[in-house]
Amino acid sequence: MDNVAQENWRILLSLFPAKWNERARETGAVERLRGFRSAEALLRTLLLHVANGLSLRETAVQAKLADWAAVSDVALLKRLRNSEEWLRRLCADLLVENGVALANAGQRSIRIVDGTIVREPGKTGSQWRILYSLRLPSLDCDFFEIGGTEGSGTGESLQRVPLAAHDFLLGDAGYWSTAEVEFAKRQGADVLIRVNPHGFVAYGADNRRFGLLTRLRALKQAGDIGEWCVTLRGEHTAIQGRVCAIRKSEHATAQAHRRLQRKASKKQLKIQPQTLEYARYVIVFTTEMNQSADELLELYRLRWQIELVFKRMKVIAQLGHLPKHDERCARAWLYGKLFVALLTQKLIRIGRDISPWGYALQPAASAKPVA
Repeated sequence: MDNVAQENWRILLSLFPAKWNERARETGAVERLRGFRSAEALLRTLLLHVANGLSLRETAVQAKLADWAAVSDVALLKRLRNSEEWLRRLCADLLVENGVALANAGQRSIRIVDGTIVREPGKTGSQWRILYSLRLPSLDCDFFEIGGTEGSGTGESLQRVPLAAHDFLLGDAGYWSTAEVEFAKRQGADVLIRVNPHGFVAYGADNRRFGLLTRLRALKQAGDIGEWCVTLRGEHTAIQGRVCAIRKSEHATAQAHRRLQRKASKKQLKIQPQTLEYARYVIVFTTEMNQSADELLELYRLRWQIELVFKRMKVIAQLGHLPKHDERCARAWLYGKLFVALLTQKLIRIGRDISPWGYALQPAASAKPVA
């Protein structure tokens, strides 16, 4: 069993970014490796805590039994805190390896704002809402908040995120509302947010209600892109912006329809025809008036790729034992979860190239076919 575990670890280690060990030294994560046999043992111990949902005390016990480390849970907490930058750099390296081209921010600060609910293990485990912001292209987590899931002010909202002039915020449909956009603009920020079509109210140049579905129907083929200037009427001011949309492929549309049907069946609801029609498109609203619709949709695609990683994090990596009181530990924990999800994504991507015998053959100049 120990041999199998060691073999599995060596395979996992082969998926790490090429400079994973160098990153440990560069970021200071392995200065004075007191209690740990090596940087590899430290990372293996941290992943045991992050990926398996073990408490710090349980992790310390398991690491000692495996002869990786001899540390207390308090010492392990400090190690997790000091490994934040190391784990962040590993995530950024893996994103590039997985084919995600991180955007060039230029003069702006591009920020992906998102939230998720985590549950600790067990039927009575606590439930928490995480709200965070990742800055591109560095992938810095520049905002991280942990709170409850019940009561007023606990939902996902841009109004809970510190904003600055020249921020460019990328958000999903959970952040869509005229009030959210108006708040961001009052802080001097721009937004690129996926539209919830059922809650979309905007006006055209003639001051008439903008007919979203009518415009979308003009996009006949997969890949067709449309953009329209609109005005939102906020509580304090009018907001100028654009709606950009792209028609999905038939395969992507079929997938979206299946998700809607499963959700409706689970809740015993009837799907409205308009809902199925809207599912044929990706629709975003932006207050950015200079970039082309193609560029903006590509930027949202990047946000979606990173969101998919976090969805895998929730499904595959599982969540639990969140460090609730220390911001640095919480960010390191988040990067650790992201790292595990990215490793999973890389394994899926290269899985077809893994041989049945578990390793690649080395080329031999003298090799001859056997009759």
